[in-house]
Amino acid sequence: MKKTKFNIEYQLRSASINILWNSISKPLGLAEWFADIVTVNGNEFTFSWEGNEQTASLIHAKTNSSVRFQWVEDIDSEFYFEFKIATLEVTGNLALVITDFAEPDETEDLIMLWNKQIEVLRRKTGI
Repeated sequence: MKKTKFNIEYQLRSASINILWNSISKPLGLAEWFADIVTVNGNEFTFSWEGNEQTASLIHAKTNSSVRFQWVEDIDSEFYFEFKIATLEVTGNLALVITDFAEPDETEDLIMLWNKQIEVLRRKTGI
């Protein structure tokens, strides 16, 4: 099966751009909500969940705007995951837009996983 790209937008209440940026781009911030442990070696981020590790390369970062990672097993493909900070036009509030790829029969499960992770982010940061 071929993976397809999807985007999810999460509106954030009273979010500080600095807190949000640190949460999506820095090892300590990512370890608060995305993984149990995050270590960095150059542009390689190793994410650990309950003893399982996966490594991703940081392939793009624009301060206070977006960060894009690519899992090492996807290095020769177009697949990546991205966290992008957006400002909502009507309210001026911040939103976090997540871009990811999944096989069609796994998209719903992956969206549920992202929803759960964002709940943790909100709880840990108050956004």
